[in-house]
Amino acid sequence: MMDKKRKKVEQYIEQYQMIGRGDRIVTGVSGGADSVCLLFVLCELRKKLGFEVIVCHVNHQLRAEAAEQDEAYVKELCRKLDVPCRIFHENVELIAKNGKKSLEEAGRIVRSNAFETVCRESGANKIATAHHKNDNAETVLLNLARGSGLQGMCGIRPVYGNRIRPLLCLTRKEIEEWLEEEQISYCTDETNEEDEYTRNRIRHKILPVMEQEINRQTVEHINRLSLQAEEIWEYLNLQTDAAWRQMVHPVDVSEENPEEKQQGKKEEKPAGLRIEEEEYAELPGVLKSLLIRRCICEMAEAQKDIEAVHMEAVRGLFGRQVGKSRDLPYQLRAVRTYAGVEIRRRSEDRDQKKNQKKAQEKEGAGQQSVELKIPGETYFPGTGQKVCCEICGREEAVSGKELPQKSYTKCFDYDIIKSGLCIRYRRPGDELVIDSRGKRQKLKSYFINEKVPKEKRDRILLIAEEEQIVWIPGMRMSAAYQIGDQTTKILKIKIVEE
Repeated sequence: MMDKKRKKVEQYIEQYQMIGRGDRIVTGVSGGADSVCLLFVLCELRKKLGFEVIVCHVNHQLRAEAAEQDEAYVKELCRKLDVPCRIFHENVELIAKNGKKSLEEAGRIVRSNAFETVCRESGANKIATAHHKNDNAETVLLNLARGSGLQGMCGIRPVYGNRIRPLLCLTRKEIEEWLEEEQISYCTDETNEEDEYTRNRIRHKILPVMEQEINRQTVEHINRLSLQAEEIWEYLNLQTDAAWRQMVHPVDVSEENPEEKQQGKKEEKPAGLRIEEEEYAELPGVLKSLLIRRCICEMAEAQKDIEAVHMEAVRGLFGRQVGKSRDLPYQLRAVRTYAGVEIRRRSEDRDQKKNQKKAQEKEGAGQQSVELKIPGETYFPGTGQKVCCEICGREEAVSGKELPQKSYTKCFDYDIIKSGLCIRYRRPGDELVIDSRGKRQKLKSYFINEKVPKEKRDRILLIAEEEQIVWIPGMRMSAAYQIGDQTTKILKIKIVEE
């Protein structure tokens, strides 16, 4: 290989730490100029850098006799270079038809699967492909035309996972010049000359015009932009990581289904992801979009078909009223809540009301009213909770200031309780006394003012005396039942998880 180009590739490999001593590398060789050049590059460097090369060739069975000739050429080339060769025969046309994919996409998937198979069989740890600068320029233009954002401008990366691209520092012209000077033959795929594929149209019609009529260095400039975009993308990802840790929280499945909470069931995946509005509002616009995209991708477990329009739809929800929603790809839905916006699976969203109703209707829980044993312990079916009640005289208790008033333990004036207390869910007409003057507020209004999500209101347990709410455990007690100077008997109520 010419010293200048060989040195260029070797430095590129070193710059991105593509190859280490002891590596075993699978390289795809179709027989075309690019992959043949890559094979010769690796064979020249394998002894110096201390790695092994294994060739993988996929016969797509699309070009009949020509495909057989390519296969024979690759086999003979590997024999001459003393390189192990693994051949795959795949009916890509049938695979594309059955999978409802284009021939281009089906071929890419078949090749990728073949590479991974050879890695498993041979113990190889890396895969080398023959992408070059022109491929990268085509990819960037294609991504821009399809509406991709900054990530699409990053193009083809030199290293991605176990994939390496040692020729990404060379243009197609440099590769062909080297093969000609070294008098190395290669196969020509006539389908590369056809304009049926989108990439080929960019290759034959768009890039040449840009180079001839705008700037001869178009490919170089696009590659430089691609590198800058990648550096910016990496920085933004670090900032998105920090924002994720600060303001994205899983929606616990137990919030969606009380039965599963009682039974101790856990899901591997959260029911959804919530973006907290207060912290989110401080982010610059680009990080808002990236954070939303990551949430959608995390819930979808995919990245394809998640576009800028979806991020904008979710961003718009932060300015809308609670309960508004937007449908997203992969059966997801974004829902405005009091705390911010949640990304949920639509099935979870539909099941939410079912779970709510199911929890309430089990053993008549929706209308069920369980009278409290005073003193004693009372269990409420379907919740895994019990209510412990204890009565003591004022002279037996400590001063009112020191009486226990924790979130799930409260003391009440037992003298003013005229009828028995019960534990239940909310009902129409429920009221709460909110101040010492006796001002009443509908329970529904209280929940709205406290920004309790609508889907949770029917699942909150209440201690009540008929329609009067005595206590909303974990939230607020009625001012009407507070201990006063005239109190002689004190009722201590404690909620315990079983």
